[in-house]
Amino acid sequence: MRRKETAEEAITHVTTSNDVYKYLHQTFANLNHEEFWILLLNRSNRVIGKFLISKGGQAGTVADPKIIFKTALENNAANIVLAHNHPSGSLKPSESDDKLTRNMVASGNLLGLYVVDHLIFANNRYYSYRDEDLI
Repeated sequence: MRRKETAEEAITHVTTSNDVYKYLHQTFANLNHEEFWILLLNRSNRVIGKFLISKGGQAGTVADPKIIFKTALENNAANIVLAHNHPSGSLKPSESDDKLTRNMVASGNLLGLYVVDHLIFANNRYYSYRDEDLI
């Protein structure tokens, strides 16, 4: 009997926010605390890997840009997708979410490590900065 493939095993190429959602949905499902993950991609947007950056409480977590870029550089990534959840159920980005996204995009551009999206997960839905034309 063949085992059922998970979304992570089935998706190796990411081109849309929905692809990222499908890939990371189980990572964020049923969490009652906030976590921040990155998805690293090569130049053709094939998944290199996903990495937990931080775990926090119900109200937030810290995403250190130095750790994010260090992880991306060590894994020879070309593109980065930022992702975190809001245990509150709200998809609305906070001011700190917006600031982090702007800073990460600007820093990534200088390094040639492009932040291609930032997704916020809540209640089996997601918010995409790319879909909202904010990246």
